[in-house]
Amino acid sequence: MDPADERPDLILVVDDDADIARFVEFNLRLHGFEVIHAGDGQEALEMIERQRPDLAVVDLMMPRVDGLELTRRLRANPMTSALPVIMLTAKGMTVDKVHGLSAGADDYLVKPFDTAELVARVSSTLRRNKEFREVSPLTGLPGNSRIRREISDRVRSGVDYAVGYVDIDRFKSVNDRYGFVRGDEFISALARSLHRAVVAIGLPPAFLGHVGGDDFVIVCAPDQVRPLTSRAVVDFETAADKLYDPSDAARGYVELKDRRGNIRRAALVTLSIGVSVSDAGKRLTNPLDAIAVASEMKSVAKSQPGSYVAVDRRRSLS
Repeated sequence: MDPADERPDLILVVDDDADIARFVEFNLRLHGFEVIHAGDGQEALEMIERQRPDLAVVDLMMPRVDGLELTRRLRANPMTSALPVIMLTAKGMTVDKVHGLSAGADDYLVKPFDTAELVARVSSTLRRNKEFREVSPLTGLPGNSRIRREISDRVRSGVDYAVGYVDIDRFKSVNDRYGFVRGDEFISALARSLHRAVVAIGLPPAFLGHVGGDDFVIVCAPDQVRPLTSRAVVDFETAADKLYDPSDAARGYVELKDRRGNIRRAALVTLSIGVSVSDAGKRLTNPLDAIAVASEMKSVAKSQPGSYVAVDRRRSLS
């Protein structure tokens, strides 16, 4: 589980066999999950309405409402359609697996199963589901939790890393001048420019995430920061110029009316990028600290004219 989550993931176990339910519950609790139990599909539907679990482990064969029917009902309800489901099936019953997956189950476990497989299936299904839900519909890039996990993974592996926080200068002027639809085109252009830069720098692979709006985060090796950001800036400024109306692009600014009807000029968009580096102090073993320092450096970059990359040069005093 992501250490930054506010609470443990809540797992609903749906099985009329009390022994299996206790086995699953005991082992999931042992690995840090919260667990609730329902004896059949009907009871499960009532519990889901009240408690909103993060994942359901569902037996196929149950009285009243069986696992297939429960899964179909969950998928048909917009409030529960995204709830991940792991189906428990009998050994060797391939047809059960097919039916379960056809009904909308995300994965299946064949009984009898061992503890390691149970925990691995639950953890991987939760991770995939969270990453799917966090993907930005505008850019297709992963969001905040995946960004934090990427930094945590690099901390655990012991490699030096850098975090770049990127946003568009004077982005509001674009929305004010052209509207939000055109504004989204600028955000998409930045996503493409950053993605091309990430691909171009090669190995080790850099990570690109979308915080929201015009805010993006890059996680990469420290020596990749300059070539990556330099390429992204040139690429984005070229793409952004083409998104302006030709007359605005030609004169190098847009004209906006304030609330009093006065005309003001806003220069064309540029990028501000703040960078924190893992060897800039022990505090950067925490993903939130690394992002906070990069955000702080982005504010420094904002104080400079044009596109600017500000790198944290401070060193730990200890």
